[in-house]
Amino acid sequence: QVQLVESGGGWVQPGGSLKLTCAASGGTFSTLTIGWFRQAPEKEREFVGAINWSGTTTDYLDSLKGRFTISRDNAKNTVYLQMNSLKPEDTADYYCAAGLGWGPKRDSPHFYNYWGQGTQVTVSS
Repeated sequence: QVQLVESGGGWVQPGGSLKLTCAASGGTFSTLTIGWFRQAPEKEREFVGAINWSGTTTDYLDSLKGRFTISRDNAKNTVYLQMNSLKPEDTADYYCAAGLGWGPKRDSPHFYNYWGQGTQVTVSS
């Protein structure tokens, strides 16, 4: 069983940056793909990006490329989501999730077996 805990959310002005952290315990973290998703009020959960087990491969929602970066430190059982040039439309609850492999469905919530509780990000002036 893998437990995931997100942190680092908060309020930021447009154009600002935040770095979210996903800390894992249990299971074999270094073998897992970690995905980030977000969900705004009254909207469906949306894929943000994912990183493979070794950190050598990442994937992002096309509209976020260049602004968001995912990295991981397997020695610390931690994955990071660096978010730059934030916009009001980035406001959402952000979740990390863990799954096996690097399949073509990694942009689907159904690919992932374990989820954190989420951390809220608010971008406004």
